Amino acid sequence: MSRTTLDTPPTAPDAHAPLSHGLKQRHLSMIALGGVIGAGLFVGSGAGIAAAGPSIVIAYAVSGLLVMLVMRMLGEMSAAYPSSGSFSAHAERAIGPWAGFTAGWSFWVLLCTAVGLEGIGAAKIVTGWLPGTPEWAWVALFMVVFCVANLAAVKNFGEFEFWFAALKVGAISLFLILGVLALAGVLPGTDSPGTSNLTGQGGFLPHGSEGLVVGLLASVFAYGGLETVTIAAAESRDPVQGVARAVRTAMWRIALFYIGSMAVIVTLVPWDSKEVVEKGPYVAALDHLGIPGAGQLMNVVVFVALLSAMNANIYGSSRIAYSLVERGQGPKALGRVSAGVPRVAVLVSCVFGFVCVLLSYWRPDDVFPWLLNMIGAVILVVWIFIAVSQLLLRRRVEREAPEKLVVRMWLFPALTWVALAGMAAIFVLMARQPDTRVQLYSTGGMTLFLAAVGYAWQRARAAR
Repeated sequence: MSRTTLDTPPTAPDAHAPLSHGLKQRHLSMIALGGVIGAGLFVGSGAGIAAAGPSIVIAYAVSGLLVMLVMRMLGEMSAAYPSSGSFSAHAERAIGPWAGFTAGWSFWVLLCTAVGLEGIGAAKIVTGWLPGTPEWAWVALFMVVFCVANLAAVKNFGEFEFWFAALKVGAISLFLILGVLALAGVLPGTDSPGTSNLTGQGGFLPHGSEGLVVGLLASVFAYGGLETVTIAAAESRDPVQGVARAVRTAMWRIALFYIGSMAVIVTLVPWDSKEVVEKGPYVAALDHLGIPGAGQLMNVVVFVALLSAMNANIYGSSRIAYSLVERGQGPKALGRVSAGVPRVAVLVSCVFGFVCVLLSYWRPDDVFPWLLNMIGAVILVVWIFIAVSQLLLRRRVEREAPEKLVVRMWLFPALTWVALAGMAAIFVLMARQPDTRVQLYSTGGMTLFLAAVGYAWQRARAAR
């Protein structure tokens, strides 16, 4: 298998890319900050709490540590070699073209499918506000709005994400302040629950280690979206500084927003309350505090989080596709750029996402579940490529261009190996659970297929 050296990257988009540099530092800072507060945190955490009980705090802490290590590794490579292909370009540089092909296209499928899923989630909230209106029409409206915004200019994506992120950060910060005041017993009209919700209803581990495992798996996939900032950095005015700043502040953001909010929720509200799953944990917690209209306001925040994720995933999928084509790993039409924007890639990504929406209505019992299972463990596959790439690239960068190590992985290579061991452990845990086992096998099948296609393409290109 051929490898490209650090001095001769494979037709790298960052070498002659016609993409614009319309993202400002304030955009990149808010994309990094808001990317931590994803739809998975607001929407998916209820199922994790129902499975793990109060121990969901431990689950989020463990998975959060793994995510911090992954972000540090990705930050090291992205600060050294900013690219709209992010981890896909790094995998190609470190391992070979087949690895970049596999990581890139599997992530593209994940992002496009996620666009459809987030559109469906946002539409369900709107139809709750406006009963009788068709869900598919709302999804189509959201898709058109964000497709047009992403077609126009990258600064539109940046502006949308800036204000979306500002609202999310403000809302969750207010939630944490109210929660801490309630726990301290100083919020008017509320009494502190003490530790009763942590020790009652079956205790801290109500479903034992199995429940903790289910909660751990749920928490891992709630961290999706953190990679967008390294993709967006390539279109900023100072990509190296932007990535470095985002990565260095990732630790406190994950600890505060994810682990902190989970701790507040399970201390305030009984973990087995049906509202935690039905309404969502944040809405349930605010309703429990009896703050008028607060629960409905949080629904607005969840709605914004879903729209933010749609916008970010349309952007991310189009740039990943563009980068792959620039490196000769996709249909050339997807690489066409107009006014600094890969407009064909944006359109194709949006169409793929809307097809996923239509499949949810037309084939809800076979094709759609198969598609969801296929992307179920893609993020773990991507993380493995990131870790292996960092292991290989670090030594080469130290030899050939040490000045590019603006961000360094902690305790290299020990913590990189720890992260890989953690990912392997998650795969084992997924194989033990009936629900996630199907996802693991389906994602594995897609990954092997893409790897075979990528390797065949690599051999054919080398033989020319």
